[in-house]
Amino acid sequence: MNPTTKPARVLGVFTLSMISVSAIIALRNLPTLAKNGFSVVFILSLAALLFFIPVALSCAELASAWPKKGGVYAWVKEAFGTQSGALAVWLEWIESVVWLPTVLSFIASSIAYVLNPHLVENRYYMLTVMLCVLWSGTLVNFLSTKTSGLISTVGIIAGSIIPGIAIIALGSFWLTTDQPVHINFNMASFFPDFSLSSLAYFTVVALGFAGIEVAAFYVQDTKDPQRTFPRATFISACTIIVIYVLGALAIAIVIPKEDLNLSAGMMQAMREFFTFIHIPWAVPVFALLSVLGGLALLNTWIIGPSKGLLTSALNDDLPKFTQYTNRNGSPVAILLMQAIIGTVLISMNLFIPTINQFYWIFQTQAAQLILMMYLLIFLSVIKLRYSQPNIPRLYKIPGGKIGLWLIAGGGAAFCVLAFLLGFIPPEEYKFIDGSTYAFTLLAGIILFSTPPFIWHWWKKKRSHLEA
Repeated sequence: MNPTTKPARVLGVFTLSMISVSAIIALRNLPTLAKNGFSVVFILSLAALLFFIPVALSCAELASAWPKKGGVYAWVKEAFGTQSGALAVWLEWIESVVWLPTVLSFIASSIAYVLNPHLVENRYYMLTVMLCVLWSGTLVNFLSTKTSGLISTVGIIAGSIIPGIAIIALGSFWLTTDQPVHINFNMASFFPDFSLSSLAYFTVVALGFAGIEVAAFYVQDTKDPQRTFPRATFISACTIIVIYVLGALAIAIVIPKEDLNLSAGMMQAMREFFTFIHIPWAVPVFALLSVLGGLALLNTWIIGPSKGLLTSALNDDLPKFTQYTNRNGSPVAILLMQAIIGTVLISMNLFIPTINQFYWIFQTQAAQLILMMYLLIFLSVIKLRYSQPNIPRLYKIPGGKIGLWLIAGGGAAFCVLAFLLGFIPPEEYKFIDGSTYAFTLLAGIILFSTPPFIWHWWKKKRSHLEA
């Protein structure tokens, strides 16, 4: 093939929208969403309008103009320089590390429902399983990308699509019976109470949409991207909202809000459903499928951000040892660093009073870190439209400068607001002291986001001494 030949643009609206859906949908988010009851419809719709769609359109413009290896790193670097690009890709990676305890606790809880549901309350069981799964997943990703990709593909079908359809179908069936329903379906419950405590859920909803930027990498292969991409984004947003809403409501109608476990909530609901239709033996089967889905999600996020960070490492934005890869091209040093940090974070399970508090803290911290990255994306698309207006773009955010500021500027404002709301502890999780909670999150943000700055300072100081 002639190297100057442009790739055939073969992706249509449906294919592009399904790419977004598959990159984002995660059943582990359902219990958190279910805590909001019927108002989850309002919350998700508003978040999609103010965050999901703006991120997707902003990434599409950046990817169409700067289709370079590195994605977020390349875009932010183009707008604000190397150090900012290194910070962006670092945030994308460290967010996935901080997020590990949540998906690992979901996997451990699902395994407990195969063995003995009461194990969910056993801290040492949860810690042991989480550590074993983390290090097994790390070692698997030392192998070829093909092996890793096969695990993700099989796991997504068996562990997300099938269970997702099952929980929605069973929830719908439950509503046709005379069984008790633990939420109200009326206009009053459609809207959240807008207290600061309830608005904190907007922070973790943003995390539920993480991965939106994946579809932007396909803009070069899209038919008529200026028309196709907005349509595909709208379809994927609607699809994701419908799946999340129906799945969350299916859990909320059978499990009272105060009894809902954030890591095991889906299995709590499925046990109720299967007991009701007299097939309790299906609970461990469903649990095994959920484990597969969790492993696929874990596998994707262990290797994906690590490869992105490798791009930054090869540009000497990180210490030399982070550049090490094995014969399969796997970023071994970064994967080991990720597993070690993950081990420390998972061990916090022994010190945080409840599993819901453990899950919520790491979920919120991960959301705040990824919101910082998305803020940099929004600022980059605005800056580059002004600083490099003549660069050809296969796709541009519609509406000229006004459309740019409404979409990207509005998305940036949402990121800031959702980031700040994350410091407010929800009352239902009974954190002893709100100021201690906020300080813990702030300390985590400083700790997790400063390494690129420290390395940049050290590199600059070393160069000065050598000179």
